Amino acid sequence: MLDDFALRAALAGIGVALAAAPLGCFVVWRRMAYFGDATSHAALLGVALALTFQGPVLLGVLVVALLMALAVSTLSGRGLAEDTLLGVMAHAALALGLVAVSLLHGVRVDLMAYLFGDILAVTKGDLALIWGGAALVIAMLVWRWTALLSATLNPDLAQASGINPRREQLVLTLTLAITVACAIKVVGALLIAALLIIPAAASRPLARTPEAMAAIAAAIGALAALGGLAASFQWDTPTGPSIVSVAAGAFVLTSVLRSLTRSRR
Repeated sequence: MLDDFALRAALAGIGVALAAAPLGCFVVWRRMAYFGDATSHAALLGVALALTFQGPVLLGVLVVALLMALAVSTLSGRGLAEDTLLGVMAHAALALGLVAVSLLHGVRVDLMAYLFGDILAVTKGDLALIWGGAALVIAMLVWRWTALLSATLNPDLAQASGINPRREQLVLTLTLAITVACAIKVVGALLIAALLIIPAAASRPLARTPEAMAAIAAAIGALAALGGLAASFQWDTPTGPSIVSVAAGAFVLTSVLRSLTRSRR
């Protein structure tokens, strides 16, 4: 059954959507959009290093994304505005990755596949890694959900309750790196942050609790993956950008619904 490439692509898209949705909610609540950009742009450097040392691409992306996330967490708040720091690191990481890929000799690299994703080429091994990573991310978020939520809403109150906000930040950083490593095959390094943020932002007007927001974001992300695949097959468009475009359409729709609801009150 899994020999059908369309089925493998659909399962890969749903797996990434399930991992990205609850994590994307924390990215939205903490206003960490540029943090996601910095981490995802570093993924290309991880690809280049993995190819250089002939290691697994997923491992290379995971290690570099984790190092980038830790570097951003460590350097933020040390005299440089956070948005400036994130802007510098995001674009520097992407530039370094492109330069490193260009220096690879004797290795054929489909750069577009890593920049914009190649979900239609997902193998059974990729599928196992994506769903394994998604299960790990969801398990970590379920385990730390209350502490992460407390540290996000009020770090001082969380500290007084015995929760270490910095430790929760590290948990969030690790899950973000795992998600980036899983998602690079589906939407590519340039669009990973979009898959994190847009479904979560689209679900916000429809949700009354944080848990409901995460569940609705997962549903929107999964529908965006399936809708993007259908659009790609129908109109022969690039699949990764098509998935993000469908998610953006959902965001516009929920925003309009929220505006209409407010105007009737």
